[in-house]
Amino acid sequence: MRKSNLLSDTVENAQADLEKLVSDLRGVLSSKDLDGVPDIKQLRQRLEDTAGDAREGAVRAAQEAARQAKEAALAADRYAHDEPWRVAGAALAVGALIGFIFSRR
Repeated sequence: MRKSNLLSDTVENAQADLEKLVSDLRGVLSSKDLDGVPDIKQLRQRLEDTAGDAREGAVRAAQEAARQAKEAALAADRYAHDEPWRVAGAALAVGALIGFIFSRR
């Protein structure tokens, strides 16, 4: 679950950064001083369209990452229930290896 939380935090941070960038760009482009610049209306519209697409893409990516994390967790859970002795043996082997390494120091 820790990996899922880390991924979720990363996606949330990226989303917050994107929102801040879009907000800053909107602030700059909404300046009345720019109304005299040719094509500013089109640039503003492109910004809105791109921001919407980016937001939708971020939401889809977060949903897909959450789905994959859930599938991985369910697969690991199924394996642990189907093969409990293998999981216990692997945990014992890893523990013994770590103990051996630390005892050498």
